[in-house]
Amino acid sequence: MAEDTKGITVKKADDMPEWYAQVCLKSEVADYAPVKGCMVIRPRGYALWQAIVDRFNEMLAEDGVQNAYFPMFIPESFFKREAEHAEGFAPEVAWIANKDGARERLAIRPTSETIMYDSYRRWIRSWRDLPLKINQWCNIVRWEVQDVKLFLRSREFLWQEGHCVYETAEERDKETLHYLERYRQIAEDLLAVPVLLGRKTESEKFAGADRTYTIESLMPDGKALQMGTSHDLSQGFAKAFGIEFQGRDEQPSLPFQNSWGISTRLLGALILTHGDDKGLVIPPRMAPNKVVVVPIIFEKHKAAVIAAAEKVGAELKAFNPIIDTRDEYTSGWKFNEYELKGVPLRIEVGPKDLEQERVVIVRRDTGEKEFVPRKELVKRVAALLEDMQEGLLAAARKRIADATVTVNDFAAFEKAIKEKKMVFTSHCGDADCEAKIKERTAATSRCIPLDEKRATPAKGATCVLCGEPATYALYFARSY
Repeated sequence: MAEDTKGITVKKADDMPEWYAQVCLKSEVADYAPVKGCMVIRPRGYALWQAIVDRFNEMLAEDGVQNAYFPMFIPESFFKREAEHAEGFAPEVAWIANKDGARERLAIRPTSETIMYDSYRRWIRSWRDLPLKINQWCNIVRWEVQDVKLFLRSREFLWQEGHCVYETAEERDKETLHYLERYRQIAEDLLAVPVLLGRKTESEKFAGADRTYTIESLMPDGKALQMGTSHDLSQGFAKAFGIEFQGRDEQPSLPFQNSWGISTRLLGALILTHGDDKGLVIPPRMAPNKVVVVPIIFEKHKAAVIAAAEKVGAELKAFNPIIDTRDEYTSGWKFNEYELKGVPLRIEVGPKDLEQERVVIVRRDTGEKEFVPRKELVKRVAALLEDMQEGLLAAARKRIADATVTVNDFAAFEKAIKEKKMVFTSHCGDADCEAKIKERTAATSRCIPLDEKRATPAKGATCVLCGEPATYALYFARSY
């Protein structure tokens, strides 16, 4: 593989935007589309998304959530039923105009609360119909996006959105946080990306929600990335859409609702968090192919080495190995190719390895190489994959901890943000004050910790900017 054309030509630390674009394109996970603001997810990228879909569908089944599908076209009148929601999404909506103007416009869904809740209104009659738990996997359009950042920001993207209806506020509260925890499990246990769990401020919450909970991570360039949200919708949408049920006391009652979602943005977090100067690094639990077997071919031993490589591949069937027996490329070319594409483990089989009944295993994350007896191969591969998964999470967790600082005054705040840190500080809770911080530093509030003790400011603490008594402690950072 020609390094100048196929490999990554910039270092991650020197030019992260260019590095990121090259990794996405050259590892063949994504491409740019001919439509402004859109992207193409290539098969290798879609396989990563499919890993998330498969694991989350298992979780949904455990939680009694059913998958469904609703139209992508939403009548304009539906948006107007919930004023705050309509106002919040107005700049992002793509409209389909009717030529004659006789019929109302249709929106291409920016989110599906309104179209789904019109159906819920007809489906829910009694407390016996609750809880109603529905999820859909679909595409979403947010039209204000102009310049695409592959996986991180585009006009169209893929996501899941769960929409549940409950008889009681207590049940709604419990489950809203439950799905946030599910997102933490996806991020940390599957993608090996550490996250903060918290609540958004009033100015950052979802339009139409009483409360928005979030999982946030800090990328290596010092920018925070919102990776998933879970919204307490209270009874606002139920009132707007006439969702009503007969309670246990046989009186009409309004239900309580939540909604929650994650998107293909998670793949951007994975690439930014784990990738290195050689390319993509895929956590083993996410990898569609956890192992690549590369025979070291010399003409004299070609048949025997290829046969041995195929036998190794058969032994490792559970790890969905790639067995690369192509003879038009050198072994070095193949090494570079699979490092670029992020395959977790490379297994080399050469003539000397045949003689000594062993293989060579090389880890993608650390580059460590070891000789493994054939009889120990399957067990060792499983152990190395698990060690790599845990190692990637631990390394990312340490990086984020090292890049997070606590400050008590605005001079220190500004300095930390310029140094690409995430800042933990006290704030008065005023939206105008929060906006001034953004105006002066380009940093936005990320979340108020769920841990009540951590979210409570120290006795006598004041706002980092205005000096008024602090309402809570929270995280700030620049963001994607």
